[in-house]
Amino acid sequence: MSGAQILLADDEDDLRIASVQGLELAGFAVRGFASAEEVLSRVGYDFDGLVMTDIRMPGMDGMSLMNRIHEIDPDIPVVLLTGHADVQLAVRAMREGAYDFVEKPFTVQNLGDIARRALDRRALVLENRRLRALAGKRDDIETRLPGRSALMVDLRYRLRAIAATDADVLIVGDTGTGKEVAARALHDISARAGRPVVAINCAAMPAALMESELFGHEAGAFPGALRPRYGKFEHARGGTILLDEIGSMPLELQAKLLRVIQERVITRLGSNEPVPLDVRFIALSKSDLDKEVAAGRFRADLYYCLNVVSLRMPALAARPEDIPLLFLQLVAEARARYRRDDIEVPAHVIAAVSQRAWPGNVRELRNAADRFVLGLGCADEEGADESGEPASLASRVADYEKRLIASALAASGGALKPVYEGFGISRKTLYEKMQKYGLTRRTGAELE
Repeated sequence: MSGAQILLADDEDDLRIASVQGLELAGFAVRGFASAEEVLSRVGYDFDGLVMTDIRMPGMDGMSLMNRIHEIDPDIPVVLLTGHADVQLAVRAMREGAYDFVEKPFTVQNLGDIARRALDRRALVLENRRLRALAGKRDDIETRLPGRSALMVDLRYRLRAIAATDADVLIVGDTGTGKEVAARALHDISARAGRPVVAINCAAMPAALMESELFGHEAGAFPGALRPRYGKFEHARGGTILLDEIGSMPLELQAKLLRVIQERVITRLGSNEPVPLDVRFIALSKSDLDKEVAAGRFRADLYYCLNVVSLRMPALAARPEDIPLLFLQLVAEARARYRRDDIEVPAHVIAAVSQRAWPGNVRELRNAADRFVLGLGCADEEGADESGEPASLASRVADYEKRLIASALAASGGALKPVYEGFGISRKTLYEKMQKYGLTRRTGAELE
């Protein structure tokens, strides 16, 4: 068989050992456990095997184990074993999602046939998830993270490649570059897309409440804890946890987060019982965590644990060729949001936003698009030179002409014919003006 594994739980030692040995002789990889709790701690959303469990065991019984497993992933096959011929129990088990129901005594051959079918089904489910993660998402990602610069093309490629895995991810970028947009896109094209996304702002949550909010608590764990409560980590089981502003997390809580990431278990406040956790962690930071580590504000071991895969969101200053396309898209989104009619963006507006610095990155550019749609303007007032003195009429006209040609080149993707025909000038005249203003076809070719 492949690397898929069978987890078999039965409190009867002799029967468990015999079943494990028989299945191993049939070519399966099997691990036997005396309790359901031991099995549950080894099952996750990407578990590629199946679970066989006795239906009647002390502590957690087989039905409860099946229900807990299906909370993690309803497609994990669970085969129930029982020595009690109970038709109603069998019907109930099948209705609640059991893959099959086997009555003791059973033959190893019968058990092996069921296991082989269940593993084939599980392999098919996981393969379909991988294919869905890789296929049919390109347009969606390009809509969320637009841009034809090499930086953005590479970012989208890496996002799709990472989404097909279950690796934890660290996303670093300046304010407003779209770190959370990238994180949610990563979740939505992954195999965890149907499970929750729980966003945690580590900078906004009060330190005194953070541990209870993240890990949950039992009744009586502290004054005012009148009833048990799931924490955010447990609520996200099977899904993705976004740790925004991870660099702001208190040092004492960083140690506990490190254990969660390494062991994938949590313990609620007031409890000694570990709770298995199947999640993907995506950490977001506007500062380089290696500098925070050097300054003693962030644990080095947590940084290395989070930094399995690292993505850097490029600032707008690093991809100015994307600004015209991005601004037009943001204007379209703002128009729909404010229920405005179609709005034509003049070429001089595109030229103006293309030449501005955007320290707030996409967030600042989005605000400018909103103001434009609302009729409040979007760019700095023109009409002064670098010294602050009023510019001459000739220089203003020349500056406007340069911006107009630059934006037209960007809109045409570097093709010259639409530009000179649109302006009603000859190809030679366009060449002369491009030479005068230091413009090239590359001004717009990156957007082709």
